[in-house]
Amino acid sequence: MNQRRVKIEEMLLAEPNDEFLRYSLALEKQKDGELEPALALLSSLCGGDKPYVAAFFRSAQWLAEISKIEEARAFLRDGIDAARQQGDL
Repeated sequence: MNQRRVKIEEMLLAEPNDEFLRYSLALEKQKDGELEPALALLSSLCGGDKPYVAAFFRSAQWLAEISKIEEARAFLRDGIDAARQQGDL
């Protein structure tokens, strides 16, 4: 496990709901070859009242890389909708 991931996990103990830290952990998991857990973490960030918009794009990228094109498109469409709702487009 890389040092950056260890540090992020330590910080998440103090701030378990920090969206940026959770997003960062997903990136580190993917770097460590843990794509499915990384995608699950990103998916959790895409839900709720105020979805984390960057998680949609990153999910779509990774899904496209493993040839899950329709799932990737769905994440992109949902991400655009979420960004519009948040005034972030």
